[in-house]
Parts: sequence; C-alpha cells; structure tokens
Amino acid sequence: MTGTTIQRFMDSSSANGDRAFAHQLMEMLAIPVFVLDTDCRVMIWNRACERLTGVAAGEVIGTREHWRSFFEEPQPTLADLLIQERGGDIPSIHPRPAPGQPSHLSAESWFDMPRVGRRRYLALDASPIYDERGRLTAVVETLRDMTDEKTAQIALEQLATRDGLTGLANRRCFDDTLQAEWARAQRQRQPLSLLMVDVDNFKAYNDANGHIGGDECLKRIATAVASEMRANDLVARYGGEEFAVILPNQSLKGAASVAERIRTRVEQLRVPNRLAIGQHVTVSIGAATALAAPDNSPGDLVATADAALYRAKHMGRNRISLPLTEPG
Repeated sequence: MTGTTIQRFMDSSSANGDRAFAHQLMEMLAIPVFVLDTDCRVMIWNRACERLTGVAAGEVIGTREHWRSFFEEPQPTLADLLIQERGGDIPSIHPRPAPGQPSHLSAESWFDMPRVGRRRYLALDASPIYDERGRLTAVVETLRDMTDEKTAQIALEQLATRDGLTGLANRRCFDDTLQAEWARAQRQRQPLSLLMVDVDNFKAYNDANGHIGGDECLKRIATAVASEMRANDLVARYGGEEFAVILPNQSLKGAASVAERIRTRVEQLRVPNRLAIGQHVTVSIGAATALAAPDNSPGDLVATADAALYRAKHMGRNRISLPLTEPG
C-alpha cells in the first residue's frame, strides 16, 4: 500500500467517521508508517515503524520527538516539511520526483538510526490527509528499507570502477576521471599533473615467483602508491604492472615530489627480487604537468608522462623522469 493509497483511505475513513478502523489498519500494515497532526505531533507510529526504528510507539505518540529515530541532531522529517510547507528544503536527503503530485514529497537517503545502532537506506513518501472540507488534518509518511538493494547497487558500481586485484580505480574510472579533471582544470585555469608508475622488470619477477607471487607484489605496491595520495587525487591500475596517478591542481615540482615519495616507499617495502640477490622490487615513474587548454588534450598529458616513464626505464630504472617539454 503506497502513501497515496493510505492517504485516500484515510480521507474516505475520515469522511465516514471510521477513523478508528483506519488507525487499526495502519497498525497492522507490514510497511512502516507514522502520522503527524498539523502541529507535527505523532498521532500514529505503527508496529512496523517500531521494528524498523527500535522506538516504541509509547515513546513518541503525542510528541515531536520522532526525529530522534532517524537523526543524531534535530532535523525535520518529510512529514514535518510537508506540514510546514517547506517542500523545497530537504536537508541531507536525496529528493525523488513525484510526477503530478505537487503536494507530496518523496526522498531517499542513508539514516543513522540511533536506537538500532546501524545505518539504513530508506525510501520515504509523505502524503497529506484532508478532511471533507479540504483542510489539512494530518500527514502520513511511509518508509521502505532499501538497504540491501542500495548495498548491492554500490557493490555493482564498485565492480564497474574498481580493479579486482588491487582495489584501485580501474582503467575505465581513470579515463573518466582524467576527462573530468581536465575539464575542471580548464575552467579553473589550474595545472593538472599525471604520474605513470611502472614496476621494474615485472615480467621476469612474475615468471620467477609465479602469478600468485606477482599478484601479491602488485597489491603491496598499489597500497604503497595509494598511501601518498591526497583526498582529491586518484590512483588507478592502468594496465598490467602499470599504475597512473592523477594529481589535480599540482605543479610539476609538486608532482615530482609525490613521485619521489612513491619511489622511495616502494623501495622501502623491500619486496625480494629473486633475480638479483640482495636487491628489491622498484618502480620507475614518469611525470607530466599541463595547463588545460583548447589546443591540447588529456591524451597529450598521458603521452608526455609515458615518454618520461620510458626515459626513466632507459636511464636505468628505479628513478623518476620529468618531461623535456610540458604539454600546453
């Protein structure tokens, strides 16, 4: 039974003087429902709502304390907003359209659910209840627990954007992020830097240690690279044993500093290199920086960083290399 259906039943029941039966029906619904009067006081808090929130009806009936079931700090529910005619003010909640129902509010979001001690993702619908003269008498809000569906959706999204071995962003995510950061750098006239990081002699290492050993090596290096990132940086597995690091609003000097920290951290992992006794796995890094402009592209930045990486390899590996000329 949707919020609109409940509203229509309540309207009809009110007109027929059968409000008590309507209240009893709501109590028995499997869908969590609560009803507020025009003073935002709880009139109904059904059993399903008790189970969802962990809050007994006796604690909230006749009070304005229903917000405590969903928030740590005072915050209006959808029903409150509808009563107060504040439909355009939905803090911390993601609105969903309700076509053809301007007096209804729909939204969905994560809620902390303080009493039950766990976060739940809820879909909410608030609908007005009118008397026979068309006057607002109450608002009914229905709740749907969509936590399992939302968790599954997040997992699928992560599969689409994350590398299965390292947990880093995958190539698709890297390409999309580079395009977005390039556009932002262009708008804000800021530099954009890129590092291409390659594990030295990895094919030979993989042959000597087997795929399991090679995978473990890549995971350790991925963790080392990610540990040097700022909140708005992105590190991705570019392919095979190569990683790419996007550094928004970072100068070439700053990028070189990050690259050196990565090189040092990987060296300090001291992953044994069986091909050379006493030596350890290292990385080579190519850095590039560009000022985004219409006459160049993200591809130019990648090409410049790749060329710098090639020089680092050619010069003996376990080192960083800067571009001979900067794109843009």
